[in-house]
Amino acid sequence: MLAATVPTLGWEQVLIRLAVAAVLGAAVGFERELREREAGLRTHLLVCLGSALFTIISAYGFHDFLTGSGQLVRTDPTRIAAQIVTGIGFLGAGAIIRQGVSVRGLTTAATLWVAAAIGMATGAGYYSGAVIGAALTLIALGPLRILAFPLVERMRSEERSLVIELRGGARTAELLDALEREEARVEHFRVEGGLEHRVITVTLDTPSEQLLSHVADLEFVQGVEWHR
Repeated sequence: MLAATVPTLGWEQVLIRLAVAAVLGAAVGFERELREREAGLRTHLLVCLGSALFTIISAYGFHDFLTGSGQLVRTDPTRIAAQIVTGIGFLGAGAIIRQGVSVRGLTTAATLWVAAAIGMATGAGYYSGAVIGAALTLIALGPLRILAFPLVERMRSEERSLVIELRGGARTAELLDALEREEARVEHFRVEGGLEHRVITVTLDTPSEQLLSHVADLEFVQGVEWHR
């Protein structure tokens, strides 16, 4: 009678929940894999699967302990699962890479966080929430990105890129360091030419005429102009 008051989960349900978590996590990771991101299919699958397993353990894994003493022990079934929310942040931080003044991997870190949430929902048996969450994540990474990019580009200022010609022997790292000192946020940069004649196109998040003046005054910069 006492054991009946403590919820249990059969192996069939465990198998179903872990399989669903693996499939949904792999679906999100596959999109990241196509874009050659730092965390791909296997990483997202494992994060989602691990989150589901931790949730199952937290809610159902201590049945014998709770009923073995002959007295019902009251515990919080979310005690382990709650740590996933904070713990996944350490893994997400590893996916974020800084390149000069640019930062990459923020979206991948966010998808790892969402994959953990999908896994937790699956482990708790909340399949509708897990499936809807995975579907919306894929929409945000694919169709929404395609639809939003042209709109954002039209709303932004046309003068967002600096075309910078470096003097012979100057290194790209020197320019990136100078932009970082000016607190300029670089979204993208392209390098053309060789060491003796190098032209760099830098796409900025917040361009300004003051920044143009500061870059033009750098000793290793031969010429600079806004790209229209």
